[in-house]
Amino acid sequence: MKSLMYLGVASLLVGCASSPPATLYDYTIASPQGEPLSITQLAQALSTADIILVGEWHSHPAAHLLQAQLMAALYQQNPHLTLSMEQFTRDKQAVVNDYLAGNIGEKTLIKEANAWPNYDSDYRPLVEFAKQNKLNVIAANAPKSIVRCVGRQGAEYLNKLPPNERLWAARSLTLAMDAYQQTFIASMHHGDEAQTKRQFAAQTTWDDTMAESMVDYLSHHPHQQIIHVAGRFHTMEGLGTASRIKARNPTLKVMMVTPVSDQVSLDADAQDFTVKMQPLPQRYVQKDKMMAAMKAIGQRNSDLKCYK
Repeated sequence: MKSLMYLGVASLLVGCASSPPATLYDYTIASPQGEPLSITQLAQALSTADIILVGEWHSHPAAHLLQAQLMAALYQQNPHLTLSMEQFTRDKQAVVNDYLAGNIGEKTLIKEANAWPNYDSDYRPLVEFAKQNKLNVIAANAPKSIVRCVGRQGAEYLNKLPPNERLWAARSLTLAMDAYQQTFIASMHHGDEAQTKRQFAAQTTWDDTMAESMVDYLSHHPHQQIIHVAGRFHTMEGLGTASRIKARNPTLKVMMVTPVSDQVSLDADAQDFTVKMQPLPQRYVQKDKMMAAMKAIGQRNSDLKCYK
């Protein structure tokens, strides 16, 4: 069975490193210096990393294909591999563990672990690879309800949580002005200063929690290598999750793999390995449609219940 799996893996490792992406499934990889790489070469270049942050444009076919192929390549060269995921939260770690152990089925995992709506198409390959090869999966993130309440009340909201729920978010947040916060503020298009501070507190709750989850894991499993999948903004240029990892353990070597396109690039001095892919289709053409969608997102917190 395992030999068949390796035959499958081998077929993933021979893709062209330089052909421009022709479809939404295609991608090309480059080193931080711009040298073209294959999946195998990328895995070799990442071999010395303690943590590999693989960014994604959520639901992009090429981004998720790259994640699955890279995970297979990393495992082939070093089976001491652990998968860490933004898409599962700390309070659901036991559910994830039950699935990996074969105690529950996939539908139960999806329901009880609050899996993302695109789990079937985008994250199933990663989790199944971990399950088949008996790899740990870190449910790294903070629950959305906590993060949204932080966005409403500010960082001090964490002090209101009961002791058991307080464990579901990072022990401390990085709130001082840094390059990540500057980038976050520059991306905001509305809101006063106080609102922006609360929104950034929510943003860094994600990053600090994911960073802490991985640092804590490696303190107990020092010989493991972690591949962490998360949204591009969290991982790019070492600003978000990476900086929070380094603050907690400066000795860890963190490397980034980041999607780019003809429309979206990185700073010239970024140390990320880049994965060029086609941009996703334009989400909205009419401004009123976009505003209606944004309003609907804003209203999703209307029934949010936060501790007083």
